[in-house]
Amino acid sequence: MSEKEHKIGRRTLLKSMAALPIVAAAAPAMAATSTQQAGLISSDVCVLAKEVTEGPYYIDPKLVRADITDGKVGIPLEVVIQVVDSTCMPLENARVDIWHCDAQGNYSGYVGQGSDSTLNTEGQTFLRGTQFTNIDGITSFETIYPGWYKGRTTHIHYKVFLDEVTVLTSQLYFPDALSEYIFLNAEAYSGRGSERDTRNGNDSIAQQSGETSFASVKEQSNKYIASLVVGVSADSISTGAQQGFAPQGDRPPGNGTPPNGTPPAGTPNGFGNNSSAKPSLIPEAK
Repeated sequence: MSEKEHKIGRRTLLKSMAALPIVAAAAPAMAATSTQQAGLISSDVCVLAKEVTEGPYYIDPKLVRADITDGKVGIPLEVVIQVVDSTCMPLENARVDIWHCDAQGNYSGYVGQGSDSTLNTEGQTFLRGTQFTNIDGITSFETIYPGWYKGRTTHIHYKVFLDEVTVLTSQLYFPDALSEYIFLNAEAYSGRGSERDTRNGNDSIAQQSGETSFASVKEQSNKYIASLVVGVSADSISTGAQQGFAPQGDRPPGNGTPPNGTPPAGTPNGFGNNSSAKPSLIPEAK
């Protein structure tokens, strides 16, 4: 990240965002107390996450890594995910995959990216990675704030694997006020504001996901931290993972047609479980 981008992200952006409602109002004291007792990272979360579209850009590059930036420039963001069951018990050794677009709305690993659908990112793996949850069900990724593309609000895709069958595919979202300010003022994102056509209120996938899919966002001295508690049922079988293609609704950049990328082959290797055993079949980091 350039020094100029860092200055925008910290001295200008965060200072200006102090007056904006970038996080939801605090939960009632009773809910917060029970949350703290359960060891959860946010309140009002004993709700199973909803399965939503995988989208056309999932691949399994078998990258076990916490830092997924691969040199991409943008506002620093740490994504913290806690995986729990329906009783709010943390699930250890669950595999969590995340992937998202860069500041300009492009995904790695596919052709047909960019506003004119001519950018080829095949062979690149930026903003993709895998981690396993710790004893508290928590894992985290160092990345950048995602950009946007036409037809979708700002989001990050994720998958949670409890084993080779129990899979949840979903997405997490951000406050519109924060996204809007970043896109209009941070150098890596600016210059495209007038083209943005979809926000949280008119994104059908975000509406389908529900309120518990919106991350809690906090400021740190050098980055944002977006936290989300993900409730997973032991009976979860991801329809997106089984289909192997993108359901309608998650529109890619350019003319709205899915790109000709290399599709995922079967289900990914490297699944965790909710025991204290060491994860097996861990993907080899590259």
